Amino acid sequence: MPNPSVKNTLPVAVTMGEPAGIGTEITLKAYRFYRDLAPESGIPFFLVDDPARVSLARRALGIDVPVVTVSAPHEAISAFPTGLPVLPLQGVTGKPADFAPGVPSAETAGSVIASIEEAVKLALKGDIAGIVTNPIQKEMLTRSGFGFAGHTEFLGALTENTEIPTGLARGPVMMLAGQSLKVAPVTIHIPLEEVAAALSTEKIVSVCRVVAESLVRDFAVADPVLAIAGVNPHAGEGGTIGSQEQEIILPAITALKAAGVKAAGPLPADTMFHEQARAQYHAAITMYHDQGLIPIKTIDFFGAVNVTLGLPIVRTSPDHGTGLNIAGKGLANPQSLIEAIKLAYYTHYNRTAFDNARSGKN
Repeated sequence: MPNPSVKNTLPVAVTMGEPAGIGTEITLKAYRFYRDLAPESGIPFFLVDDPARVSLARRALGIDVPVVTVSAPHEAISAFPTGLPVLPLQGVTGKPADFAPGVPSAETAGSVIASIEEAVKLALKGDIAGIVTNPIQKEMLTRSGFGFAGHTEFLGALTENTEIPTGLARGPVMMLAGQSLKVAPVTIHIPLEEVAAALSTEKIVSVCRVVAESLVRDFAVADPVLAIAGVNPHAGEGGTIGSQEQEIILPAITALKAAGVKAAGPLPADTMFHEQARAQYHAAITMYHDQGLIPIKTIDFFGAVNVTLGLPIVRTSPDHGTGLNIAGKGLANPQSLIEAIKLAYYTHYNRTAFDNARSGKN
């Protein structure tokens, strides 16, 4: 990471997430963490939410954090030392009392979606360093007519008409990033029975290109190495336990190597994630969601961060869900959100430095 004393001039925007979940609690706790750091190490951020609802939640949780209403992102930087800056949602109705901890409602979906959309607009305008999305309750959004499987797909749609730098591969690609492991699945939010049919050589190549380029641009990895998993036990055992490795994955690896991407595999997924194996690569590419997310959440549940790669904006998120079972009880651990805010901030730093160097700017 860059020197913490090198400060961005833009704040990070945090979305409200599921109102009935732990998003507000961990945001208040993350604010307290960054407020109490030395000035040169703190990271200013603001919440896109209803200030009255946040104040109500703060009092109910007994968290002594003042709430400061701001009218624009830049105000969050000066307001941050005195309280959690909250940028009010625009054009959304609903009383704060409607948000009951642990009891999600489809009636709040409009606010949840509006918070994401507003943060994306600010990022596309260049008013913020990046966005950090609090966890959403997908079931409630789906009931309200939300047509996306999750944040990753929604953010891809919201930014699809905005260009990315010439020569770079476009996402969205979901990656979970921890201190000792980074994992990107090729297929994400689909039933396991559909995974084999959803795989293609082209899709694997596309995901791997985005990951390799993002490791350089966003994570400052000079010469990234990817470890690519098989989809079957023992990576197909030479074709005796499935043919996808031979017919789909191996051709993708061949194409990646020809394009200059260092890629190893197909590798048995059950031997890719022990400490010695992880030291051999910078990111693991898995064929489906749980194949990669189980290892990283086991290794670094509270420290890992969900990152969307290949977008024209910076987006991170905690690697956990809404925590409805502990919502309103003051038990939520904010560490993943703290790490997500930090990663969004430094990704913007790394990306800006890379893009400036690429264009010849100082």
